[in-house]
Amino acid sequence: MKSIYLLLTRSDTYVSKTIGLATSDKYTHISISFEETLEPLYSFARKYKRTPLPAGIRHEALYSGFYEKCNHIPCALYELKVNDETYEKARSHVDDMMENADCYRYNVLGLILCRMNIAYDRKRRYFCSEFVSEVLEKSNAIELPKHPSLMRPADYTNIDGINCLFDGKLHELKSSIRPGYQYC
Repeated sequence: MKSIYLLLTRSDTYVSKTIGLATSDKYTHISISFEETLEPLYSFARKYKRTPLPAGIRHEALYSGFYEKCNHIPCALYELKVNDETYEKARSHVDDMMENADCYRYNVLGLILCRMNIAYDRKRRYFCSEFVSEVLEKSNAIELPKHPSLMRPADYTNIDGINCLFDGKLHELKSSIRPGYQYC
């Protein structure tokens, strides 16, 4: 058995605050990783730290980039145990998307429609939880409770077979993954 990791966060950006107000969800962003160290994480997110757009499929890192200075934000780490074949399918799907990253865009319309509970697929356009949902669904890792375009990060906290490993602040998670990490 191998593990796929899901990191849920809620930052203090305007976008995250707006999503949080609209949904009342504890977490507003989700990333996927295939490594216990969470290096790298993958998601659909902003390209630059200071602006929400442009956005698309991205490598995210806990110790640099956007998360470098976001130590105080709430986060939760979940683990999904899968067989080797499922793990490789999921990883290969993400690798293929990363190789063609320029072909993918952020699904702003889908984010709005998700809040309105309207399922809608847009070719090569995703928001974070839609991306993670498609990866997990296409690899047969889990059976989703709803269409990938309707999944929100908080939905992953209630799916059977996905286990919570950590719930707290990002700096605490960083310290548990990388002993000796200093929170400043």
